This record gives sequence, structure tokens and C-alpha cells, in this order.
Amino acid sequence: MKKWISFPKSAGEYSKQAHCDLPTGTYEREMGKEGFFGPACHFHHQHPPTAWISFDGPLQPHAFDLNELALAGPSPWDAHLLFSNHDTRIRYWQLKDAMTHLVRNADGDELLFIHEGAGDLYCDWGHLPYRDGDYIMLPRGSMWRLTPSSPTQLMLIEATQSSYQLPEKGMVGPHAIFDPAVLETPALNDAFRAQQGNQTWQVKVKRARQLSTLTYPFNPLDTTGWHGDLVACKVNWRDIRPLMSHRYHLPPSAHTTFVARNFVICTFAPRPIESDPGALKVPFYHNNDDYDELIFYHRGNFFSRDNIKPGMMTLHPNGFTHGPHPKAFEVGMKASRTETDEVAVMIDTRFPLDIHEPAQSVEWPGYVDSWKPKT
Repeated sequence: MKKWISFPKSAGEYSKQAHCDLPTGTYEREMGKEGFFGPACHFHHQHPPTAWISFDGPLQPHAFDLNELALAGPSPWDAHLLFSNHDTRIRYWQLKDAMTHLVRNADGDELLFIHEGAGDLYCDWGHLPYRDGDYIMLPRGSMWRLTPSSPTQLMLIEATQSSYQLPEKGMVGPHAIFDPAVLETPALNDAFRAQQGNQTWQVKVKRARQLSTLTYPFNPLDTTGWHGDLVACKVNWRDIRPLMSHRYHLPPSAHTTFVARNFVICTFAPRPIESDPGALKVPFYHNNDDYDELIFYHRGNFFSRDNIKPGMMTLHPNGFTHGPHPKAFEVGMKASRTETDEVAVMIDTRFPLDIHEPAQSVEWPGYVDSWKPKT
């Protein structure tokens, strides 16, 4: 148990409840520990905390248009490495044709998020069809390959030297957000048996970021049966039912989908917007002091951003105060929308992410200026 130096105090003019009924003419900013899980302080400012007129230095936020990436090679090991640290490696891959080899990641669990396309995944446990919006979790050491039925674009998120788990859901119970019963697992069906045979197959194994190739005179995906409690699985964002409160804007941590060592993955799915007159209708301004915040925009109109479209990513480094763009903040205060239509994947990492050349090549350099006051 952590023993924080923490005690409730207050001074000046302040709201009784965070994110609700702010003093007239003020802008709230949250500063907290451990993301949104530790002690926090809420400041009320006379001006938006993001209303800078210039920004110089390495703390700048970043935006990347992955739609501009060149086509990668035919293997996930050819995928564009965008970001990494000791705990995760985040890659982006486009695949048009069926893989002609198998792969195995011996460095950690692999999570695939399907941005576009559809097709079939074959792995040790059997056959699993996929479509856009699927998360597919492949335990460390899984053999697998994809056969697209339509061109596929996906993000690969490696849990380096760790494993994916489900978040603790606390008082809302184990069936909240998504019921574990919606998790789908592969089947030993006719499609799986049809791809077996005595043709030569290779398995390309990644270990310590180096590749080894194993060649077999048969397809090693020749499972005839299995038992146990370790299995590949998938869930689609359409099966996620986000927690909601019409009187209070819930923090991003309420939308956590997977947890791994030193990072979490959250899913922003369509939901009603807060209807209480005193509740904030957009994300609150906050310091990002303990985590880098990386967001991939899958579909819809992200209600706290301007000039962001599906297929883009933003990175807000830890220590960077951020919140809604000015236009989005104004729209939110007018309560002109009653629900969101966005789908986005957020990866919060406890330690800073390195930005690799493929991401740098498709960066929008003007992103830092998008918070400037409009003149």
C-alpha cells in the first residue's frame, strides 16, 4: 500500500465536485498522481491552461497521419515501428495478400487492433475470423498468420516481457464494460483443418528483437485438440459498453480495456454526452505528469479535437498540460451534441515513448499550434 502525503484542503473560489459546476468564468485543470488513480488537485484558472501563444522545446505534443505511411512488407516483422520503450513496441502494418509463413513473438504478448479490412487468423488454437474494430490478443509464443479477404490495416501492440490482463472493475462488477462471455476464441473447424498439409512452411520467430527461421516439411498449425486456460481471444469495440454518468465526466481510466506492465489500453466508444447543466461536456484540462498518452483515431469525429481524422495518432508526452481544442471546447459548452460517435484506442505508458523514423516521416508539425487562441 502506498502512503501518499494526501489530505483534503481548499482555498479561494472552487467547485464542490470535480468537473461540475465550475465557478463562473473559470477553467478547471487537474493535476494528479498515477494517472487518474492517485491523489489529485483541481485548480480553477481565469484562462484556458492551453492558451499559449508560443511553445518551444522538446515537450511539444505530436500528431501523425498513418494514412501517409508507405506500404510495409508481407510480414508483421516488416511493420512500421512507430513508438517503443522498455515495456511496449507499437507497430503499424498494411496487408493485402495472405501471409505465406507463420510468425511467433517470443518477446511478449501481441495485441492486434484491426483498423480496416477483414479476413481470417489461423493460430495454434484454430481459426478465428476478424473484421474492423477487433482486438485480437495472442499470448507470447503463439504461432499465427493472417489471410485477408479485404485489404487490412492494423496496429500491433507488444507487451514486451509481460502479459495482457483485464482491468479490475471494482464495484461495477465483472460484467461491466464488456462481459467476459463476449470474448471469442479460435475454433478447430473445417477452415482450420483445410489449411493443414505437408507443404513446406516457415515460422519466423522474434526473440530479443532478432529473427530466427524454422522450416518444416508440413504446416505446424496441425493441432487436433487442446485443453487449458491460456488461449488467443478477440473482442470488438462494438461489444464494449462504456461506463457513463449524465452528471459527471468520467476520466479515461474508466474506459480501460487491457492492462500490461507499465501501460494500459483504453477504448473510447460511442456514448451519450453528459446532460446535467453543470457537468463538463468535454475532457477536462489536465497535467499528464506520470504517463505518455498515445491515441489512435479509428473512426468518427473525436469530440475534443479539431483537424484529426481516422488513421491519425497523437502523442501527448508526460508533463504536458492538455485538454480540448478551443473550437471543441466551445462546442461542448453549447451542449449542441447529445452523443459521441468516436472510436479511439488510447495507450497510456508509464515511461516515455521513443518516436521512430516512420512516425516522424508522417508527423503534422503544426499540431502544437492547434491550441493557440483564435484571433
